[in-house]
Amino acid sequence: MDDYLMRPAAMPTWGQRTALRILNAIGWNFYFKPLPGPHGIAVVYPHTSNWDFFVGLLAKWAVGLQFPWLAKDSLFRGPMGPIMRYWGGVAVDRSAPQGAIVRLAQTMRASNWFWLAITPEGTRGYRPYWKSGFYRIALAADVPVLLVSIDYGKKIIDVTRTLTMTGIEAADMAAIAQAYEGIRALYPDKAAPIRLGDPKQRAGDGRKEA
Repeated sequence: MDDYLMRPAAMPTWGQRTALRILNAIGWNFYFKPLPGPHGIAVVYPHTSNWDFFVGLLAKWAVGLQFPWLAKDSLFRGPMGPIMRYWGGVAVDRSAPQGAIVRLAQTMRASNWFWLAITPEGTRGYRPYWKSGFYRIALAADVPVLLVSIDYGKKIIDVTRTLTMTGIEAADMAAIAQAYEGIRALYPDKAAPIRLGDPKQRAGDGRKEA
């Protein structure tokens, strides 16, 4: 894995070197493996704190690649809206989740480059399962899933593991859970179990699921 450890001196631009030096200065090591293609879903887990966003943003800048990320449309209202979009945010209308999934899958396949970052927990507070949006988009667009981990126990950001979803939900989620085994959130009691909700729970989510 040390082959994938990112070092500031190897970064091609000043901005990438600066972002990585900041991460290193606050105690983080960052491992990155070249992506398997131009399209995919980057699942970011765990997400229990606002610090996850800033650590992840620094990692994104260090890589120097575009990773648009989803957020509810209410976060894009007011003066923060332009800043959120500049940082790569994509507003999602949760009143029509299925339509959003179809549109995102189509946009992804039509783009020269489109890796979409999603936090499947959907909230910093505890919930008993993951939202299924990332899984449905990956299947609809037929793209791999990159498993990004932010491990506060070891202070490691890992962007080296990729899986292809088979459509067999139980097997796919078991493989994801195995990949994230041992990863510690900043607030472990708020980290969601790595499983999708049952059909009734997903229906209950309604507007929130995408």
